[in-house]
Amino acid sequence: MKTAVITGASAGLGQEFVRQIQSVFPEIQEYWLMARRADRLASLAETLPGVTVKVLPLDLTGPDYISELSLALERDKPEVSLLVGCAGCGYLGNFDESPLEEQLRMLDLNIRALTAVTRLVLPYMPKGGRIIHISSIASFVPNPRMTIYSATKSFVSAFSRGLHEELKPRGISVTAVCPGPMDTEFIQLGRIKGNSKTFDVLPYCDPVQVVHGALTAAKKGKAVYTPKAFYKFYRVLSALIPHAILIHAAKT
Repeated sequence: MKTAVITGASAGLGQEFVRQIQSVFPEIQEYWLMARRADRLASLAETLPGVTVKVLPLDLTGPDYISELSLALERDKPEVSLLVGCAGCGYLGNFDESPLEEQLRMLDLNIRALTAVTRLVLPYMPKGGRIIHISSIASFVPNPRMTIYSATKSFVSAFSRGLHEELKPRGISVTAVCPGPMDTEFIQLGRIKGNSKTFDVLPYCDPVQVVHGALTAAKKGKAVYTPKAFYKFYRVLSALIPHAILIHAAKT
């Protein structure tokens, strides 16, 4: 049975991916839903008739998720056709004024957990497998006042691009998804909405469209997907103009 593994599945983009996977990858008949909030995962599972659902209430910043996920994979030996890494967080604020706990959480969740889950799942992914990592337009240029977050997303994009090349001989593709801001709980939890002039004027992306575009791009084997012409242009601009110039415009 073909399986999809989705981290951060309890809310936001992760939840939207769960809703849309069947429309693009109808051959996938089993979902592994991963997030901290077991109650939300259980409620989401009830909305998925006709597919097998495994709920994994794991804290990807905690000490036990690696061993617990390893045991589940070794026991069930799933054929993972799709891995979607949506778990992530970001907080607005100057580095020297922000709680160290929040800064380390961004590193643990956005980098360490994404890397660990990808490494653990890869041995169970056959030829034709697809990996989607959620990055951000923040990966294009460093974002002052979200310095740690943008640095972690630069890692996600670079890691995904490199891994995409590495896995070509195995017939597996990796897609880095780089959307702009979206009206999800990420904006609220990160204390961003109403506290950033940049976020107040940027065009917002529709999560439904972002997920559909990401799944379609992954199915085509694309290395990077950026929604909206505005952000596609920004991606090109960031490759042509020195970051020392663009960093002032990128300040959040």
